[in-house]
Parts: sequence; structure tokens; C-alpha cells
Amino acid sequence: MDTDGLRLFVMAADLLNISAAGRQLGLAPAVASARLAKLEKQVGADLLHRSTRKVSLSLEGAEFLPFAREILAQQDAALAALGHGRAEITGTLRLAGSSTFAQRFIAPILPDFLDRHPGVNLELKLSDTPTDLIEGGFDLALRNVAIEDSSLRARKLADDRRILCASPDYLARHGTPRDPGDLTGHRILMFAGGRVRKLKPSGDGPTPTFPPSDARSRVVCDDGASIRIATEAGVGISMNSLWSVHRELRDGSLVRVLSGYEIDDRSAIWLVYPKSNVLTAKVRAFIDFLLERIGDPPVWER
Repeated sequence: MDTDGLRLFVMAADLLNISAAGRQLGLAPAVASARLAKLEKQVGADLLHRSTRKVSLSLEGAEFLPFAREILAQQDAALAALGHGRAEITGTLRLAGSSTFAQRFIAPILPDFLDRHPGVNLELKLSDTPTDLIEGGFDLALRNVAIEDSSLRARKLADDRRILCASPDYLARHGTPRDPGDLTGHRILMFAGGRVRKLKPSGDGPTPTFPPSDARSRVVCDDGASIRIATEAGVGISMNSLWSVHRELRDGSLVRVLSGYEIDDRSAIWLVYPKSNVLTAKVRAFIDFLLERIGDPPVWER
């Protein structure tokens, strides 16, 4: 298969512009169009829809794109092993992850990464709602659950310790829970789709759950940052990752609730990437950078 045509297709899919992709590869528009047409004839499918107004991926093109990326990654790695690769890491890295985590820990350190690797561009899709890594064509994703998909691999970035907290003002108005049974009379903020977790006491004793089955979940939200802000504003008691609230705990705007209990969760933050024989240089560089700047011991516990 023509790898030059594959490279043009991947770039055109990223830019949604065949002429612009061709220019980056030193090709005239007519040559770029002819090369893509040749590739489509080889694979037996229209990979891109063209019109006078725009270019878009076809269904077949969307399915083919991750495989095209992998073929090019294999080629680049093979050439690098023979000493033919470029010393400078280049390309666009597509990252999916939690917007709450990215705002606190990834966005502030991006200038350092870009300075280290001027040939790398970043495309970030940030949402607290999980994104399909393969279908979305992402190189890397941040997740806080262990992977079950056999087509993916993962590297642990840090433990994800959870705690219960509330604002001092809320506790002054509604009282401070002394044991899990007291939560029944409090307002609870819940993450949308969040599962029930066990509360493990520091000593011997029963293991209740959060939230209790009879507690009032007055607010349900799918955005971690908004839950933290609402908790700080005095809406109620919520469960948060320590990385999300460590600053507020230090400055006193949030207070830990039921500190004698641990969330029996064993959650962690994982760097997840498609399973393959080759980890591309840009992905490896970004993983190493995140481990250095954020990882064990996690920056929020240093």
C-alpha cells in the first residue's frame, strides 16, 4: 500500500482540507487529489467526501483512519530503528481526558512540553464524559478506571484517592456529620453515573456506603469542576478526588468530612493508548513528560 498516500489521507482527515494537506507535503492540489483517488481505488472505498464547500470523512474513512495512523507509526518506528528517522519528534498528538483534571494539571504545563518539542502539535478533547479512544482516533486518553478493552494498553499515572468534603459555611449551618449515619440528614452532591462506594473505617467496624440509600441527592452533575465549585459555595457534601480539591483543603475553603473513613475504591489515573507493537515517539514523549511532572508521587501530595 502507498504509504505516501496514507500520509496524505491522514493529514487531509486532520485538516479536512486536501489542498492544505498537499501543500504541507509539497504537493500541488491536482497531484494531492490524484494521489488520494489512487489510494481510494486501492482500498476499494471512498475515504473522503468532497464538495465545493468542504471535505469530510466518509464512514469507511473514519473506520480506516486509525489503521492508517498505525501503519505510518510502524513505518516511522522501523525507519528510526535503522537510523533513518528524524531526531526531532513531530506530528499532531490527539489527547482525550477529563476537563477537570486537565484544567488543574495539564493545561498549566503545556508550554514546557511545547518548548521541549517544537515539532509537536496538540489536539485536546476534554470532557468528564468518557470518550471512545479507538473510534475517536485518539493517540492517548486519561481515564480513572482500569481498562477492560483488549485493544487498549495503559500506564498508571497516579493513585486517585477520594474523600468527602463540604464548605465550612455549609457545616456551620447544617452540622458536621460524626458518622456515616448522619449523612441521611444532609444534602448530597453526586457525580452523574457515579457508583456507590464503601466507606472503610480506620479501625474495626461496619463498612457503610456513600451515598447512603436514604440520603438526599439534591444535585447531580456530570462535571467534576462544577461539583467542586458548588461544594465550596455551600450546596452540600460531595465526594471528590483529592487532586481536585487539595488546594481548597489547604486554604480552608473546603473541609474534609468523616476523616475517620477512607473511600474503599483503589481508583487510579491511567494513561491509555491503542494496543500496538509500536508506541509512537510523540506519544512516548508526552507520557514521559506527564509522569515526570504529575506522576508518582503525585504533584498534589508533594
